[in-house]
Amino acid sequence: MTPAEELLHLLDIEQLEVDLFRGIGGGGETTTRIFGGHVIAQALMAAYRTVEDRLCHSLHAYFIRPGDPAIPVIYQVDRARDGGSFTTRRVVAIQHGKQIFNMSASFHIEEEGWEYQHPMKDVGHPEDWPNRDELRSTVVDKIPERHRADFLRERPIELREVAPRDFFNPEAADDRNQLWFRMEAAKGQGPQMQHCLLAYASDMNLLGSSLRPHGLTWFQGKVMTASLDHAMWFHAPIEFADWHLYDLDAPWTGGARGFNRGLIYAQDGRLVASTVQEGLMRPLKPKE
Repeated sequence: MTPAEELLHLLDIEQLEVDLFRGIGGGGETTTRIFGGHVIAQALMAAYRTVEDRLCHSLHAYFIRPGDPAIPVIYQVDRARDGGSFTTRRVVAIQHGKQIFNMSASFHIEEEGWEYQHPMKDVGHPEDWPNRDELRSTVVDKIPERHRADFLRERPIELREVAPRDFFNPEAADDRNQLWFRMEAAKGQGPQMQHCLLAYASDMNLLGSSLRPHGLTWFQGKVMTASLDHAMWFHAPIEFADWHLYDLDAPWTGGARGFNRGLIYAQDGRLVASTVQEGLMRPLKPKE
């Protein structure tokens, strides 16, 4: 399978019992631990398997322990409420008998109402910027040989950063930054899968916004990072086979944490989703 086909397979979780599901742990963005967006997307799919006739409008999640990619993840869904307009679900992800993640999600019927949004920033077209495979190929000689295959491994999400920074010696930069992303294999998927795919991708580069003002990247070995929580709101229909702009910022860092926000626009300028995440930013002391 292609990486995109593998991701679709990852999200086709297995039902074990009523409100109990199993998802594949390995694959996707990372190999050393489960990528945060991977667990968010599988948990959202588990919740969707218990909901009919309405779509998710918001989710709020906490990462509790690192996920082990060597074993499956068990998802237990609590049907908190089935109302006339809103449905609420709570999902707990379990590995080795312990919670690694929990999430609450709310689902809403389709309703009419007033409409307003902030406009999309003009940052050119996706084709104006190199894709991440091209960028990584230029610095592969600086990556330890044992990590090169994973560094260059093809990923399911096509991503193009606007004005990408140097991997190893970046200058301090404005926290606000943008990227274009899409997954062409999302074409023809239903609205539930579109939500799950965008939820998966929404964890990409979000925490990196907090690193920018400090001249940091993950490749320098100066900072330990981890996602602590993740919230997401869906505003409009999504077709993730098409390009979307992720407009990111980080208005605050402190106490070894960074606070990050994102707005996701369809290429035609519609605001389709928003995200917020706090992440760990722990300084690493040089080894003697």
